[in-house]
This record gives sequence, C-alpha cells and structure tokens, in this order.
Amino acid sequence: MVGVNEKTAARTRVADAVYERLREMIFTGELSPGARLSVPALAESLDVSRSPVRDAVLRLVQERLASEEPRRGAIVASVGLAELVSIYEIREVLEGLAARLAVENAGRKLVRALKEALDEHEAATRTADLAASTEADLRFHRLIREAAGNPEVIRLLDDVQTQVRLAMRTTTVTAGPRQAIDDHRAILTAIESGDAVAAEQAARAHIFRLRSVLLRQLEGSE
Repeated sequence: MVGVNEKTAARTRVADAVYERLREMIFTGELSPGARLSVPALAESLDVSRSPVRDAVLRLVQERLASEEPRRGAIVASVGLAELVSIYEIREVLEGLAARLAVENAGRKLVRALKEALDEHEAATRTADLAASTEADLRFHRLIREAAGNPEVIRLLDDVQTQVRLAMRTTTVTAGPRQAIDDHRAILTAIESGDAVAAEQAARAHIFRLRSVLLRQLEGSE
C-alpha cells in the first residue's frame, strides 16, 4: 500500500519534471513569447494530469517566465529591449561582484573549469554551433557566480540569467561571439592571476559592452 508521503513525493517529482519540460520548451522556442499556457492542453500533450501542470505554470509565473493576463490566463512572458537594458545595468554590477568574490573564494579548480568552458565556446564558434556556443557562454558565467560563495549574489544572477535567456528568444544580446570569447579570456586571466579588482573590472566591461549594443538597438527602434 502506497503511503501518503510516497504519493506526495511522486506528485512532486511529476510536477518538477513538467516544470523542467515547460522551461526547456520556452528556452528552445517551442513555446514562443505570448503563447498561451493552457493547463488542459498541456496536460494532454504531456500525458499527465492537470494538477502538476497547474503547479508548473504557477512556478513559471513566479519565475517571470510566464505572466497572467485577464481572460487569457498564463502566457509565455517576453522581455522588451528597454527592460533588458535595465536588467543589464544590474547585471553589470552583479557580474563584477561575482568575479571579485570568485577570486577571493575559489582556487585552481575554478580556473580549470573556466578554461574548459572557454575551449568549448571557441570550438562551438569555429563550427558555428549556436546552441553549444550559447551553453558554453552560460556555463562560464554560471561557474563564476557559483564560485562567488554568496547565496544572494547567486540567486540574483540566476534570476537575471533566466530573463536574459528569455530575451534571447526575440532579441540579439551579443557583441559578437569572437568579442565574447575575448572578454571571457580577459576575465579568466584576471581570475587566474588572483587579481580580484581586475576580475571585477573585466566582468563589468564585458557586460557594459553588451549593454551598449542593446542601447544602440533601443535607440534605433525609437
């Protein structure tokens, strides 16, 4: 006989799986910005009951990957250029802080991991593999914020990264793959040398460059 705790755990696992699947569908563009997140339709397509889908959609709304609209229910959210510029203003400060803290808290293990991510980024750029290039780029930043050792910095940058990934569905947020690799190499060099100030400056310069690109796009669209 299945106990109450086992049933609850099973429901949680299903809800988590549905949430991860819907999140993946949003980031890959299978669910585009503005797409309606119909609980009955999604439950049928994913072959699960409505309850875990409802829970998953609620989590997406809380994460700002979806939004509630009158008479439409939940839809996949979008991030406009003006909003993205504001996000990058915050990101510039946080990425700089994370890089400085990473130098102060991490060791050689971080340097090795960053070199691997940078090598993967370069390889993906040479073969024009956009998905692999994006993943390597995201991994590089993720490694630094996790090495910062500050739960609040990690939480805030995780949220920022989620919004950036959402924005990538409709907005170009890059100064070019070659420039991104050069920026990452400058950050890595500073971290490897143990220079916390230089690491912060390099990380901030990288995000400032991206924000400048976005600002030009915004000005050109007005």
